[in-house]
Amino acid sequence: MVGPAAYIPAVAGFLLEKEVDTLTSIFAEPERPFVAVVGGSKVSSKIGVLDHLIDSADTLIIGGGMAYTFFLAKGYEVGTSLQEPDWVERAGEMLKKAEAKGCQILLPIDNVVADHFGEDAVGEVCDSDKIPADRMGMDIGPKTVELYCDAVKKAATVFWNGPMGVFEMDQFAKGTEAVARAIADSDCTSIIGGGDSVAAINKFGLADKMSWISTGGGASMELVEGKALPGVEALLDA
Repeated sequence: MVGPAAYIPAVAGFLLEKEVDTLTSIFAEPERPFVAVVGGSKVSSKIGVLDHLIDSADTLIIGGGMAYTFFLAKGYEVGTSLQEPDWVERAGEMLKKAEAKGCQILLPIDNVVADHFGEDAVGEVCDSDKIPADRMGMDIGPKTVELYCDAVKKAATVFWNGPMGVFEMDQFAKGTEAVARAIADSDCTSIIGGGDSVAAINKFGLADKMSWISTGGGASMELVEGKALPGVEALLDA
């Protein structure tokens, strides 16, 4: 991708051009309020994205498994929920950074928990600071759904990457579906950041209601982090 551009004329195709322009413009000059929704399993895999969003977004909504590492940073017990003890300190630093930057971070205030991970698991709702020792978080709870959807409805620009829970299992898909539908029903410019988010959008039949759905995968997330992509840089220099 890089080598030939040094010797022959090289330009981006229309899809790549639109992808780069869309993902860079939401950080350069987003229509505000700019709300970012980030979910998924691990803080460690989204650290660069979260850091960059704190610099740019007015509100950062966090869901999915990564929320439980943030709970640990706040001193909550998380039972058997997915967690990254090595990243608790870093999560705490991000909470402080957001406060200093004026970026509001929204974490779940209640959760749907279960005694095991499986299709036959039965969910129950509990507050975020009251997760039983023998339960694991599987989805955001109804109060959190209302909180997150209200934030999305007020947004002019929404960037979404990562589900709010184990959306592959129907009984734990309600949080992801509610947020997806709030984005779809909003008048905002909506950018969906690939991966599981696209799978969720397709599962709920909402793809035609989103402004832009990224097809770039991990490379697009590196662009969101603010990293230079060698293939794109080669085209810009060609």
